[in-house]
Amino acid sequence: MDKQFTPLEFEIPLYQIRDKIQELKNLSDSSGIDLKDQIETLEQQAKEYSESLYANLKPAQKLQITRHPMRPNFSDYVEFMTEDFIEMHGDRCGTDDRAIMGGVCYIDGRPVMLIGTVKGKNTKENLTCNFGMPQPEGYRKALRLFYHAERFNLPIVTLIDTMGAYPGIKAEETGQGIAIAENLKEMAKLTVPIIAVITGEGCSGGALGLAVANKVYMLEHAYYTVISPEACSSILYRSADKAAEAAEALKITSKDLLELDVIDGEIKEPLGGAHYDPELTASNLKSTIIKALDELSSKSGQELKDERYGKFRHMGIFQN
Repeated sequence: MDKQFTPLEFEIPLYQIRDKIQELKNLSDSSGIDLKDQIETLEQQAKEYSESLYANLKPAQKLQITRHPMRPNFSDYVEFMTEDFIEMHGDRCGTDDRAIMGGVCYIDGRPVMLIGTVKGKNTKENLTCNFGMPQPEGYRKALRLFYHAERFNLPIVTLIDTMGAYPGIKAEETGQGIAIAENLKEMAKLTVPIIAVITGEGCSGGALGLAVANKVYMLEHAYYTVISPEACSSILYRSADKAAEAAEALKITSKDLLELDVIDGEIKEPLGGAHYDPELTASNLKSTIIKALDELSSKSGQELKDERYGKFRHMGIFQN
């Protein structure tokens, strides 16, 4: 954890220890006093505390990491994980939603269709990509790229980080619901391998519209849910103040969803979150994608369809 970010609320005690370590180092340098033992003791305490802290985060604390403004976005993964990415624009109806990007590229020398939601890291970037909330034309663009992948027998990889589809009146008037529904229907019918990764926020139908896949993975501190904890709290408790309780009840973390068979695996992040080392995060993500491609490449188109259908039909089944 060499990088310095503004600490999240629950990280403040850890940063206080690190500040104390730096004070002792500065004092030792300026005064010539040997404080090596005290510094090493504090560094060990900081290491043990940080490992325990991030291994036992509550869902509401994971949300804070997921929403960190410097968390890697789609463009970062393109840079660190792919070769020769060629972006494909537009839905062929006159619009090009910047909240969804996609194109052909190589991952470890394998041609794939890579599609994902896009968030910015500052206000200007977020205005360009509508804060990562796609509109109907974004889902139509993704569907066009799904068809392109099917035609040329390209595996599909989707990277998802969205608080949901854009809920504005214009989006509803231009067919938000049907655009997402079309994606769900058509993804279920594709005969190429599909791998989806929730890299940050995976919220509501806005996420599911890119996630009907043979393999669904999540980064360690990502979340995946039918509704945001804040919206859930507002509906159930008539206040967003109980979002932490809602996050606990919704079972939104990778560990929860792995136990419920909603996802196929968790991808580890660097200590503290993906923003501390985007390149390592991308490396871990790339390894998972390659392994999944190896597993799925031997299956026929019909097997891929049947397994994808069975996977989603199985969700929600329970026995008394």
